Amino acid sequence: MIEARHLRVLRAVAATGSFSAAARELGCTQPAVSQQMKALEQSARTPLLVRTGREMRLTEAGEALVRHATGILAGLTAAEEEIAAIAGLRAGRVRLVSFPSGSSTLVPSALAEMRAAHPGTQISLVEAEPPRSVEMLREGDCEIALAFRYPEVRGADPAAGAEWDDLVVRPLLTDRLIGVVPEGHRLAGAERIGIAELEDEPWIAGCPRCRRHLVEVCESAGFTPRIDFATDDYPAVFGLVGAGLGVAVMPELALESVRPKGARTVPVEPVVQREIVALTLPDLARVPAVGAMLNRLAAAATR
Repeated sequence: MIEARHLRVLRAVAATGSFSAAARELGCTQPAVSQQMKALEQSARTPLLVRTGREMRLTEAGEALVRHATGILAGLTAAEEEIAAIAGLRAGRVRLVSFPSGSSTLVPSALAEMRAAHPGTQISLVEAEPPRSVEMLREGDCEIALAFRYPEVRGADPAAGAEWDDLVVRPLLTDRLIGVVPEGHRLAGAERIGIAELEDEPWIAGCPRCRRHLVEVCESAGFTPRIDFATDDYPAVFGLVGAGLGVAVMPELALESVRPKGARTVPVEPVVQREIVALTLPDLARVPAVGAMLNRLAAAATR
C-alpha cells in the first residue's frame, strides 16, 4: 500500500535531487528519508530512483508516481478537511500565497475576518509573484494563490490565456495601471498621457511578468522601452522615479499602500488593466475553510 507520507518524501527527493536536501526540506533526518523511500519502493515493487555516485534520478516508474502525487495529496487534503468539517471539529488549514500589492491591500482584512469567524482554522501567508505562486498551488504548497494576468497584447503568447484552465478561478477585481513620473517631469501635470509620449524615457520595470507585459504594450505603441532598472518592490519603484532615474507604470492597487515621494501619478493611454483572481485546485475548492477564505477575499476586493 502506498502511503501519503511516502509520496511527500518522494516528491521532496524529486524536487531537491538528494536524500539530505529532502530531509532538510521535510524537517527530518536523512536515514528517515532513506527508510521511507525503501518502504515506498517495496510497496511499488519496482525501483523509483537510480543512484549514480552523488547524483540521483527518477526511473520511469518514479516519474509516473511523482506526476500523480500532487493530485493524490490534494485529494487527501480535501478529504481530511471535509471529514473534519462534517464531524464538527471546526478545524482546518488555509495556506495563502499572494503577490506583494495583494498581500498589503486585499489580504489583511480578509485574513482578519477569517480568523475572527473561524479561530480554529490555521491561516498562513507567504509572498510570491505569478507564475511561481501558481506553481506552488499545483505542487501542493498552498491552498489558495492570489495571482494576476494581463490581457493579450499583439505578439503575446497565444497559449497564455489557457494557463489556468485546470484550476478554479475566482475573479476578484480589475486593476488599472497608472503612469509614475518624477515631480519635475514635463508630463507631471498632465491629465493623462499616451504611453508613446514616454518613448525616450528610461524605464523602471517590475516583476518578470509585468516587465514582459510592459515591453509588449510599448511595442504595440511603436517603441521598445529602455529598461534601466527592474524591481518588484513598489516603494523602490517610487524611490527611483522620485530620484529622477526614470518613469514607470504601477497597478492602482499598489498605490493604496505606498506614499509617493518626489513622484507624480498620471493615467496612461491606452488603458491597461490586469485581472486579479484567487486560484485553487478543484478538489480544494470543496474544502469549507478554503471556500470561506475565497469568499472573504472576494468581499475585500469590493471595498
